[in-house]
Amino acid sequence: MKYLRNCGIIILCIAPAVMAQSVRSHISDGNNLYKDQKFADAEAEYRKSLEKDNQILQGYFDLGDALYKQQRYDEAAQNYQNALTKTTDAKISAQLHHNIGNAQVEKKEYQEGIDEYKRSLKLNPDDEETKYNLAYAEQMLKQQQQQKQQQKQDKNDKNQQKNQKDKQKQDQQQKQQDQQKQQPQNQKDQQRQQQQEKQMSRAEAQRILDALKNDEKDVQKKLRRKAAVKTNVEKDW
Repeated sequence: MKYLRNCGIIILCIAPAVMAQSVRSHISDGNNLYKDQKFADAEAEYRKSLEKDNQILQGYFDLGDALYKQQRYDEAAQNYQNALTKTTDAKISAQLHHNIGNAQVEKKEYQEGIDEYKRSLKLNPDDEETKYNLAYAEQMLKQQQQQKQQQKQDKNDKNQQKNQKDKQKQDQQQKQQDQQKQQPQNQKDQQRQQQQEKQMSRAEAQRILDALKNDEKDVQKKLRRKAAVKTNVEKDW
């Protein structure tokens, strides 16, 4: 798509008589360099013309073109704005607004570009190139808004995922802390249980030992009884 049209030579043909010879010379040299795509050299010549006369519409317009070709869009737009203050011609003003719109679109400032194209069409409603650029800028603005919305949604999703991960991490840390706090208590419980088991084992062992002693006493008593009975029988016999 061609956004920018260089109107420098056209304007030069409109009003050559009002320019001093040296100013016309610099602008003419700048236009020739511009045609040869030597945009930096053309810029230098246009600046020289403005040093001679800073009220010349032609110098600002053409300097804006040279800067635009060097992708220095802010500077280009500023010089187009300066040129707007030097003319009351509707057609020239429309061309300047058109070019300012181009500079804004190149910077992806689509809403600003749309505004400039609309200003241009108010002054020159039949300009097909401006209509085309306006439609393009509106389409790009819509895509830009959709991309921003998608980026916002993606950011929200990432934040949500991050929050979930942070929560899981916090829960895990809390669980570990709880386990660490619970571990000494578990150890105490285990020690108490072991102690109780030891006490039970001792008590059980003592009970068994006592039982054995009692059994032994009973056996001895029975033996003595049997022995006593046997003795009595022998005496009678």
